[in-house]
Amino acid sequence: MRLLRFIPIKLTLILVLGIVLGKYLDFGLTIPAIASLSLFLLLGILYFKNNRTPLLGYCVVLLTMSIGVLAVSSTRPENISNHYSNQTFSENQVWHLKIREVLKPTQFSNRYIGMVQSVEEKGRSGKILVSTPRDSIQNSYKVDDELIFYGASNKIQSPLNPHQFDYSEYMQNLGVVRQVQVESNKVFVKQNPSRTLYGFASQAREHIITKLRQANFGEEELSIIQALLLGQRSDISEATYDNYKNAGAVHILAVSGLHIGILLIMLQFVLKPLERLPKGKTIKLITVVLLLWGFALLAGFSASIVRAVTMFSFVAYALYLNRPSNTFNILALSMFFILLIIDPNLLFQVGFQMSYAAVLAIVWVYPLLQRLWYPKNKIIRYFWQLLSVSIAAQLGVLPISLFYFHQFPGLFFISNLLVIPGLGFVLGTGILVIILAVLNRLPDFFVSFYDTIIGWLNDLIGWVAQQEAFIFKNISFDGVQLLLSYVIIIGFIVFLTKPNFRKLGLVGLGIISFQLWMIFSEYETSQKETLLLAHQTKNSILIHQEGSTLKIISNDSTRLNRIVTEYRVAERVDSLNHIPLQNSYKWIDKDLFLIDSMAVYPREQKKIDYLILTQSPKINLNRLIDSVQPNIIIADGSNYRSYVNRWRKTCTQRKLPFHYTGEKGAYYFE
Repeated sequence: MRLLRFIPIKLTLILVLGIVLGKYLDFGLTIPAIASLSLFLLLGILYFKNNRTPLLGYCVVLLTMSIGVLAVSSTRPENISNHYSNQTFSENQVWHLKIREVLKPTQFSNRYIGMVQSVEEKGRSGKILVSTPRDSIQNSYKVDDELIFYGASNKIQSPLNPHQFDYSEYMQNLGVVRQVQVESNKVFVKQNPSRTLYGFASQAREHIITKLRQANFGEEELSIIQALLLGQRSDISEATYDNYKNAGAVHILAVSGLHIGILLIMLQFVLKPLERLPKGKTIKLITVVLLLWGFALLAGFSASIVRAVTMFSFVAYALYLNRPSNTFNILALSMFFILLIIDPNLLFQVGFQMSYAAVLAIVWVYPLLQRLWYPKNKIIRYFWQLLSVSIAAQLGVLPISLFYFHQFPGLFFISNLLVIPGLGFVLGTGILVIILAVLNRLPDFFVSFYDTIIGWLNDLIGWVAQQEAFIFKNISFDGVQLLLSYVIIIGFIVFLTKPNFRKLGLVGLGIISFQLWMIFSEYETSQKETLLLAHQTKNSILIHQEGSTLKIISNDSTRLNRIVTEYRVAERVDSLNHIPLQNSYKWIDKDLFLIDSMAVYPREQKKIDYLILTQSPKINLNRLIDSVQPNIIIADGSNYRSYVNRWRKTCTQRKLPFHYTGEKGAYYFE
């Protein structure tokens, strides 16, 4: 199928290109605005003069690209005049925030997304990350609560060690650039705050959850019900979530395209009698779309829900026009609408990428698999169709999954074959449970029945997840492999659609390019030698990479699994050795010396290039500097913060470079 012959697909791809350019090349706001206006005027002149030359097509392409650049540029905080981040920050200011979203709490704090109302009584806008300590006094806040407090904002910290998840970049893609810490005894909660749709939806959700808790569902079962039907995953235990992830079924815990698609099918069936009324099909379409968006609002209006409901609203319209076959145009139009109207930064979120990759793969690959084999037996055909959908979806998201998560669940087809057929029943029954619970008409036998069903679902997923031999983890996969993988997959699909030698040659070229890149990456790794001091609280870690061999030099090797694993995967390391930490090392032609809690250092005059302070040694730093004359002093995460502050002050007075890994991250030795 020649996808690029469809105009919506062309325009969407051009818009995506414009958004990518605007994201990574800062054009400001003036240039793309002037370019868009000029191109729009030129397009209007050419159109009304009926000038159908190639210039008209080029003008449309450039205008669409310019609009993409303008869309993403307009979301940059520096281009929003009243955004709070554009002011000069003092130590403490008076903040007025409105809670927009409740995030999953950490071990030590509750977290929220807040909308800034004012700073120092001056009107400001923008999203900010709000953290409050988890203690017995502090009550958790709800959506629409308004907080007034005196405090300071800080940048969201980037990862301190190489190849770790960048939470600051993740939050930036959500439009959040700074964070504030709110102390429970220094905040005023405004009485009778203004209400928003988000607040009403959150209140309705809390009411439903309260009713479900009163029905005495099991704790694990209730957490899954909340995730499946209300989009609330914060109560799911880590063990249960890992089971769903390892079984390749984590997608059913996020209210997304799968759930909205099933809901659309159910609504189409239930509301079919409306078609008998005058203009019944129009009434049915409006009702379906309103119910879908009402469900999205109830489930919290998260990014995954918004994109899924937007996409299936277009599907509903296509069904209304009786044109459901042109699915590619529907997908392109929904993506165009989401990126242009809702938020262009959604393009850089993993969920958005995986959602559209999966749906596109299903509508493209599934028919090919059905043509490849179409069983005559209805039962076999039904399971083959389910398996085809799973294979197509996994093929679409496989490169993205490997790039971001570096693992692949080998038994995904089993979990999907066992779960997907009954998911419609689970969702439909769950909606009925919610309605009866809200009306106080939920019988005990129905609670027991649904609780058992969810329990079986958890047990089934748990059994699949236990087959660890089929879970492939720690797979090295970089951005170039991601792009080349999609070149191979798309080329192979195009070849299967209409085979010829030229298409097969392009697939072969993609495979050869992929292999050459892997060989080049392995060669680069073999030539690499790096030494760095990593950061971990109450521990000292030196990481020495020599080719594909990694040496971990540390006091406590039992706490290093995450740091070491992430480094090994990203750097394609094969072998690993753990070595106890010593006080003195030679790095190329430089001397490294570590001073630990024993505070032992050379008494004779000896120049040291790198002086590393660990485990809070009690030393006179001025005297030590005079003795060893270091070029730089480095403190790691094993030191008390008060000691670090004192050492920093001394180094500033002595005009000596000072590096603290808890602030600047891991230190790479030259």
